[in-house]
Amino acid sequence: MTQEIRDTLKILPQGPGCYQFLDEKGRIIYVGKAKNLKKRVSSYFNKHQENPKTRVLVRNIRQIKYIVVNTEEDTFLLENNLIK
Repeated sequence: MTQEIRDTLKILPQGPGCYQFLDEKGRIIYVGKAKNLKKRVSSYFNKHQENPKTRVLVRNIRQIKYIVVNTEEDTFLLENNLIK
């Protein structure tokens, strides 16, 4: 885990939002939503990942971007737009 990721995990808010994981070339490799950004995003790094695909994903994350929204419902709309 890079220092940039550690720093981002420290400042993630506990509210709802969407997050993007980027690889070493700045390409988005994953988009997700969460009721609690800090809890959800941190969960990728705080435990051993059983799923092989998730382990590969986490190994390739070099940057985390996130957007805070007001409600959980807003996360559905935003995630949909970020994926398109």
